[in-house]
Amino acid sequence: MSKKHAEEVVDFVFDTIADTMKRGDEVSIAGFGTFVAKQRKARQARNPKTGATVNVPAMKVPKFKAGKGLKDAVR
Repeated sequence: MSKKHAEEVVDFVFDTIADTMKRGDEVSIAGFGTFVAKQRKARQARNPKTGATVNVPAMKVPKFKAGKGLKDAVR
């Protein structure tokens, strides 16, 4: 497999995972892990440089939970 073809395959997989998470579904890859989009509530935060309080809107954030196979491979 050429480097260009491998890059296209990896990009396709990442795009598919991102599109699935945008719809609110989770993506599980056996032995690797699970990708899911979590909803984060709106909150207030502080700008560390100025000390000013800023409002952070609610947003979806990606989360990943490593599967047993990946955990065992890393240990």
